[in-house]
Amino acid sequence: MTVTDKVRLATAQYDITRLQNWQQYVKKINHWVNEAVNQGSEILLFPEYGSMELVSLFSADIIQSLDKQLDAMQDLHEDFLSLFKQLAIQHNVYLQPGTFPVKLKDNRYRNRAYFFKPDGTVDFQDKLQMTRFENEQWFISSGEEIKVFATCFGNIGINVCYDSEFPMIARKQVEMGANLILVPSCTDTLAGYHRVRIGCQARALENQCYVVQSPTVGNALWSEAVDTNIGAAAVYTPVDYGFPDDGVLAIGQLNQVQWVYADLDLNSIANIRTTGQVFNYRDWPDQFKFFNASQR
Repeated sequence: MTVTDKVRLATAQYDITRLQNWQQYVKKINHWVNEAVNQGSEILLFPEYGSMELVSLFSADIIQSLDKQLDAMQDLHEDFLSLFKQLAIQHNVYLQPGTFPVKLKDNRYRNRAYFFKPDGTVDFQDKLQMTRFENEQWFISSGEEIKVFATCFGNIGINVCYDSEFPMIARKQVEMGANLILVPSCTDTLAGYHRVRIGCQARALENQCYVVQSPTVGNALWSEAVDTNIGAAAVYTPVDYGFPDDGVLAIGQLNQVQWVYADLDLNSIANIRTTGQVFNYRDWPDQFKFFNASQR
């Protein structure tokens, strides 16, 4: 696969809306994708649990039950996959449509981030670190594997929201060749948003790579799961020569419904790791010399 250094990326500040029917969802997603593609975007990122607006298509007893809505969502799973696969092929883009709660054969659920390619192939990264809400109220299980996805722009990793706050996940992905980490997120407090944002910026700093966040935004008081949504989409970078002094390449207006666009030069990642003021990526192993082998 021929690797291209430069890419335009779009990351969504996506609003949870109450839908009347499946066709309205399809129209909404098509509108979002068309807008990003018309701006020249080749990688599109949507937020964690953005798919949960589909719960609004079900009856009131399902909408008001965390357990029932997860089960009911499975009826739309294949349609969800077909929609985003078709859009990736149609527009010749890489699409990360946020996450979808997927029921496994053993009846456990995973918070799954699919990755659609222009050739019609699809893979996924399951969320690895579960929040208290997911563990204690939703009973969603953690994934078991850290992956990267090969693209014509190089390898890409996905950290689902809370995953971005744990450095070894992104570190493993950059060691597997990822220069770009996508972070679909869903946070219901300003503190939660900043936890993920700080995690993203830390991962970009220590790995000298790009990290991109996409949040849900706005209120959906009808929803038991995603009633309040706070955040801003952004693209974070190394903090060094040729990059923004604050490590923020692009950021949206807090809680506004919008795309945030950025042009990435992925070749600059390799350059800064060898010519930068500091060598965070190279010097990562040095920190372990201060610990006994049993503590590593």
